[in-house]
Amino acid sequence: MQIMLFSILFVFVTVAVYLAMNLLYFKYHKAFFIPILTTTIGIILILLLFRVPYETYMLGGKWVDLLLGPAIVSLAIPLYKQRELIKQNMFPILGGILTGVLVGMISGVLFAKLVGFSKEIVVSLLPKSITTPIAIQIASALGGVNSLTIAFVMIAGFTGIILGPTFLNWFRIDTAIGRGIGLGAAAHALGTSKAIELGEQEASYSSIAMTLSAIIGSIVGPVMAWFFY
Repeated sequence: MQIMLFSILFVFVTVAVYLAMNLLYFKYHKAFFIPILTTTIGIILILLLFRVPYETYMLGGKWVDLLLGPAIVSLAIPLYKQRELIKQNMFPILGGILTGVLVGMISGVLFAKLVGFSKEIVVSLLPKSITTPIAIQIASALGGVNSLTIAFVMIAGFTGIILGPTFLNWFRIDTAIGRGIGLGAAAHALGTSKAIELGEQEASYSSIAMTLSAIIGSIVGPVMAWFFY
């Protein structure tokens, strides 16, 4: 009974914090008020303030976490609606995604090696721009640390949704395919959530970029690790 009450409580807290942060974002519409970021910070502060162990929170949090799968699958809806447009732009899409994966991996590895990080940290950083479940599998196979990989993936995602639109504007990338591929390839699912705000076409391109980045990254990642080590 107590476990059930904790589960309901933390599901309610998570949803309530998200709704509050969503209202804040729509009121001020600032990059740093993106709900997924502010909700994460808010939940962390609540757990610290009330000294709630992570394991206790996850009694309810795990039910919210289970919705991640259906949320990702739902991205197939805009993908299906824009299928003809995607077919017409298949080569630019594949070229953009491949470029995004290679640049993301090479730049991360070079920076990590430049500052003297160990191989364990470097391979944990390698799949930072790929969606979390696939990134963990890649890092584990290469000898990385799962917790570090998750942290790097989150940092890449949050950085992408906060700074991504600004960089797109700076470089005058104003097409749906450019914005969608850029956000999906650089910031995985979080980038796709931002692309949804921009429009249905952006969401379609971003979701396919996120999916193909995971597939291409799982092939390129081991090759990249072999090349540098």
